[in-house]
Amino acid sequence: MPKITYIEHDGTEHTIDAEAGISVMEAAVKNMVPGIDADCGGACACATCHVYVDETWREKTGKPESMEESMLDFAAEQKENSRLSCQIKVSDTLDGLVVRLPEFQG
Repeated sequence: MPKITYIEHDGTEHTIDAEAGISVMEAAVKNMVPGIDADCGGACACATCHVYVDETWREKTGKPESMEESMLDFAAEQKENSRLSCQIKVSDTLDGLVVRLPEFQG
C-alpha cells in the first residue's frame, strides 16, 4: 500500500498506509488525520480538504481540473501548490506522497 505523509501546520506528521484507488482525502478521514474536514464528503463542492502538495510531488499529482480550481478560490491561504485532497487519487506512483495542511480549512 502507498504511504502518504500529512504534515499539520504545527509540523506534526501522520504517515499512513493508503488503499490505492481512494482519494488522499478519504485516506485521511479513514485514518483520522486531523486537519481534513471533508465537509462535502469528496464531491469537490467545498474547500475543506485543502492541502499543499510537496514540491517534489506536484508533477505526479497532476494539475487541478477547472471545477477544482473554482473550489480552491474558497480555500484559505491558497498557494501555487494548493490542491483539494478529494481530487487526488491514491496510486502506487504516489507512494511516499507528502502533503501539508493549512492552519484553517476554508
